[in-house]
Formats: sequence, C-alpha cells, structure tokens
Amino acid sequence: MSNGGSGRNVVVVGATGAVGQQFVQILEQRNFPTKRVRFLASARSVGKSVTFRGKEYPVEELTEKSFDGDEIALFSAGSGTSRKFAPIAAAAKCIVIDNSSCWRMDPDVPLVVPEVNPQDIFKARKGIIANPNCSTIQMVVALKPLHDAAKIKRIVVTTMQSVSGAGHYAMEELRLQTADLLAGKPAQPKIFPHQIAFNALPQIPQSNAFEANGYTSEEMKLLNETRKIMGDPSINVTMTCVRVPVFMAHSEAVNIETERKLSAADARALLAKAPGVVVVDDVARQQYPLATVAGGTDPVYVGRIREDFSIANGLNIWVVSDNLRKGAALNAIQIAEVLIKGKSGCGCGCGH
Repeated sequence: MSNGGSGRNVVVVGATGAVGQQFVQILEQRNFPTKRVRFLASARSVGKSVTFRGKEYPVEELTEKSFDGDEIALFSAGSGTSRKFAPIAAAAKCIVIDNSSCWRMDPDVPLVVPEVNPQDIFKARKGIIANPNCSTIQMVVALKPLHDAAKIKRIVVTTMQSVSGAGHYAMEELRLQTADLLAGKPAQPKIFPHQIAFNALPQIPQSNAFEANGYTSEEMKLLNETRKIMGDPSINVTMTCVRVPVFMAHSEAVNIETERKLSAADARALLAKAPGVVVVDDVARQQYPLATVAGGTDPVYVGRIREDFSIANGLNIWVVSDNLRKGAALNAIQIAEVLIKGKSGCGCGCGH
C-alpha cells in the first residue's frame, strides 16, 4: 500500500519473537504509514533493539501504561499476554490486532482474513480484531472463491505443518536432531514429545494437545475458525494436523464437497483470479506448490487441482503458504491496512 495520508501510531507487542520480527519486516516492506512506532516485549528483552527503516529502536517493557497515544497494536505475545493486555490497549483507544488464539471465538471479536471477510473488521465492538490460526488462513483464502461459486458442504483436510509454527526453539531442535542423527547420535526431544527430524508427528500443539473428542486443539481450530470466517456454520470440516520436519511453510491436502458441480478447470479459473492466490498447477512439468518456494513469500499457492472421482461434486487441491507471513504477520498487517483505508475500500488487493 502507499504511504499516503497521515501516519498512525503503531506499537508491536512481542517484537522480539518470530512473528514479531516478521511484523517489523513487513511493516517496512509494505511501507505502512507510521507516525510513531514502538516495540514492546517482556522485561527479559529490555536492552535489545529493533531496526526499522534504518533506525534503531529500543525494546520497551510491556506494562499496563504502554498504550497511551497508540492507535494500532499488533500483538504476538501469546494468549496469556493478550488476555491481560489487549483489553487495556483497547480501553486506551488503541485497536488491537491479536495473533494469539485468545479472542478468536469471542462473538464480539471479528476473526478476519482480508481476502475473505474484510467487512467484519468494522465490527470490533471490544476494540480487538483476531488473527486466525495459520493453517486456517491459507485454507480459507483458497476455498473462498470455490465456496462463493458452488457452496462448500464438507471439507476434509490434512495439514503438514512446519516446525516454525512452534517457534524458534523448535526450529533449532530440528537442526540439532538432524545433525545428531546424521552423525550417528540419538535425537534428543525437548520441544516436541518425540523426535521430529525424519519423522511426522500427528499432534499439534506439542503439549496439552488432545481434547475429549480425540481431536487436537489445532484441529478443532480448523473447524470453528473456518465456520466463523466464512460466515457459514453449516460447513462440515474433518481434519488431521501433522508436524513435519520442514523449517518454513505449511502444506495442506484439502478435499471439498460442493452443492454444485465444479470441474477442475472451473476451479483453476476461479483460483487464478482470486486475491492472494497463485496457481501452480502443471503436473506434466512436475509444477505444484512447494514449501521450499513458499517460504519467505506472501501468496497462498494452490495446485494439484483435480476432481474427486469418489463423489459427484468433489475436488482435491494442494495448498502451501508461509505460516509466519500470510499465516500470521502479513495477515494482521493487511487487517490494519483495511482498517486505516476505511469502509470505502480495503486497499489490500482483495477486490472489496
């Protein structure tokens, strides 16, 4: 977006974390209009600094008095921090865009993907807007044009999620385990319950994952968040979430059943025009979305588009996206761009 008009007073909460660092980078890359910018974190990060637009900024400690004069707060500091500090920021007239799971299912808090439901941004009765889960974001960006054209009845999704979704130390664990195993040493799990190198773990998150119904909390997010974002509680979703030894970008095998028939060619044409989507689908040349390509980029990549011959109105697609960018920081900043653009148009390229 252009840096037109007056800038905003922006504060990044959790600035030293993996998503916080992405906030800083993407704010600069997209030339987000800032009048004042500040970077907050816990007391243990005080003394560190953040470089933004060529200038060094000190990391300040997050306190109850941190939000005086701020207009937009980008939060990525965990659910506990958001639960305590988001209402404090909102009470100080600062709009909160929160990346944690804390507020996502609150009926008074919109859950937003700008390519899907930008209109909900202006329904933030508590002054808080929730950023969805990373795996949900990329799936609904891909499914929205198909749902609009043929109404999705049922989704079956298996996610293959990179270790970056569990944070910096999880990425380091994968590096260390890979080196140890290649050197003939045993893997030492610390972050994950089992070895992650050369393995696949059908459990996300890595602790307190399973609910009474046998699904993990990550899996239930795909059901509940999809319905809320799409504004359609009739959509059925069944899912399995798997952590895989990939550093960056999540991949998803998505099967959908629609009310009306969509051919693979229909779906490909719809997705080729969809905001935020890049179609990579030339199987004759072995061209399809790859995590190694998606990492560090903004789009949701879709390929392997084909009809499901086991049902009348079924499609299979393969969806890949960078979980720290579109799956977290970029989506939140796009929300902020819609917010400052106003109801007349969001300016994020989504066509609304």
